Amino acid sequence: MDGAHPAPSAPVSTPQVWYGRDMAKQPESWNRRWSADEITEIEAAIAGVEAKGLEILDIDAAAFPLPTIAPEIERIRQTVLHGPGIFLLRGLPVSQWTVKQAAIAFWGLGAHMGDPCSQNGKGHVLGHVKNLGLDYAAAATRGYQTAARLPYHTDSSDIVGLLCLKTAQSGGLSSVVSSTTIYNEVLKRRPDLMPVLMQPFYRTRWGEIPEGKMPWAEVPVFMPHEGRVISHYVRSAIRKGQDLPGAPQLTERQVEALDLVDSIAADPDIHLDMTFEPGDIQLVCNHGLYHSRTAYEDWPNPEDRRHLLRLWLACTDGPPLPDWMTVAYEGQTATGRPNGIAVPGVPFVAPLEAE
Repeated sequence: MDGAHPAPSAPVSTPQVWYGRDMAKQPESWNRRWSADEITEIEAAIAGVEAKGLEILDIDAAAFPLPTIAPEIERIRQTVLHGPGIFLLRGLPVSQWTVKQAAIAFWGLGAHMGDPCSQNGKGHVLGHVKNLGLDYAAAATRGYQTAARLPYHTDSSDIVGLLCLKTAQSGGLSSVVSSTTIYNEVLKRRPDLMPVLMQPFYRTRWGEIPEGKMPWAEVPVFMPHEGRVISHYVRSAIRKGQDLPGAPQLTERQVEALDLVDSIAADPDIHLDMTFEPGDIQLVCNHGLYHSRTAYEDWPNPEDRRHLLRLWLACTDGPPLPDWMTVAYEGQTATGRPNGIAVPGVPFVAPLEAE
């Protein structure tokens, strides 16, 4: 990709700019709890799917009707895509449901928001965030398969959704931060580093390499585009990309610029922390927010261990994106949206257990 872009000189003002200290004072703007009537409607939709014998992949919005909830879901979806980029829906009674019923509910709600994307080279469109005992330092291990801290990062879709089924014994705090606010802060503090952050960084593809692609992707951290600032950032992928044969090595200036991004994201005045409870759904727009998680300690009993379901969703009316987002890196859906980790010939699967 062509990394030559004029460096901006002034911060931007968009709905994606916010500070955690302010968001924490107005939780009603980014979270709500399901009412008893809404839960009844969701459970009726689950029962309808079960009565028809549908599998997860067969469920679309029509098969999961939500006649009174749908307008509220659309309002929330627009808030995530074109507003602050974060919403927390609380209170699904997952402890009363089987894992499959929780998956049906999550998938059905997601079907009203977007189209599922593959989350790995196995074609998983229903993901499981669970510690599988893998070594995070290993080249192909991804953070969601471990109990390690996950630094602030983005995923490869318009929206990432998480449904909490079970929490850890301790730790596992979730945090989000506006990447547009970070962009503004870089311009205020070190404008000389902005041109560096708008150049390509070489990131591993975690061994999940589409046909005809290199084992790394060339992705800038920031890119102003059609009135918004689009950002895609996974520092662990950049770090592991350094070990790939032939990959260009980071310069001191690049390391300095990435360290600045991380230090701004870590500022408690800038990011927003939240604690998950079973039944919570977190929705995040990847193009304007980073998300992270603290390390956690699991329960001794395997049946009690922390477990989240995950969806990556493509939205036809998502924000306009630069070409590198859909061509140079992630690939495209039929409607031109980021397509997750799509490997030709690998069919979609929706496993009900972590793999």
